[in-house]
Amino acid sequence: MTDTPKNEDQHDSPENWDDAAQEEGLGDKASDTVFKPLESNASNSGAAHDLDIIMDIPVRLSVELGRTRITIKQLLDLAQGSVVELDGLAGEPMDILINGYLIAQGEVVVLDDKYGIRITEIVTPAERVQKLNR
Repeated sequence: MTDTPKNEDQHDSPENWDDAAQEEGLGDKASDTVFKPLESNASNSGAAHDLDIIMDIPVRLSVELGRTRITIKQLLDLAQGSVVELDGLAGEPMDILINGYLIAQGEVVVLDDKYGIRITEIVTPAERVQKLNR
């Protein structure tokens, strides 16, 4: 059997912590020695190191040509060779999305027989909300 008190409220009371700190010779500085104060002026190398931690996290970039709404009947009528009209106009900038969130617009380019996108505009947060409502 242990000699611990049965009443846990009494055991964890602030007076008991103060008494224990006094016994250890810590006085009123007990919390200062256990928890070091946070430095208010973080160095730039520390902030850069924090960003390095997230640099390898993959995100999904997608380019949206346009959107449209169709009925279930129209969906079931789709076959190979069917053309679906989108609300985007030819020559209009394409939406660039990161993990489904609009972040920029750009134009389609061809590089070594592969499609690419040239960013022409970074979308502001206000424009992002406006685009979501269309």
